[in-house]
Amino acid sequence: MLYQDVAQAVDHEYRTFDFASWSALVPSEEAIGLVSTAIRVPRVILLRAYDRLPRRHVRFSRHNVFLRDHNRCQYCGRQLPRVELNLDHVMPRSRGGASVWENVVCSCHRCNRVKGGRTPAEAGMRLLREPFRPQWTPFMAEAYRQRRHDAWIPFLSGSGYGALEASQSH
Repeated sequence: MLYQDVAQAVDHEYRTFDFASWSALVPSEEAIGLVSTAIRVPRVILLRAYDRLPRRHVRFSRHNVFLRDHNRCQYCGRQLPRVELNLDHVMPRSRGGASVWENVVCSCHRCNRVKGGRTPAEAGMRLLREPFRPQWTPFMAEAYRQRRHDAWIPFLSGSGYGALEASQSH
């Protein structure tokens, strides 16, 4: 995006750079190798134009259900590796239950066998949390949990300059 002039790089002093001026800077320890040189990794970019809001639709998939439920069985509460989890239809498919966000939860193999083709109430089980359609992009949420670059802090919601100063003074 920087090379195509769709965005500008922003440095730690909030100065903006086009591709030519950014690539003229001395590369830091984090660099991207190009054919004939290397440039700094731009950690913050500024879009030159913004024409629409990003889509808020989160695709229903096995991976995204695991992310929504944090790899936690929604019956017994154990957090397990994904190979030890299933997707369970709260209202069983055999009774017309659909494969949609609001009817599918993470469950461990044991809880899935115990519940079988029954509803949780019929099986004497209780859901920890009702299934829901997420309003976030799971991949971004996952990325934010794993690692935040210091350069992002002033731009993340609820973490403006004042919040940053307050957190560093305590």
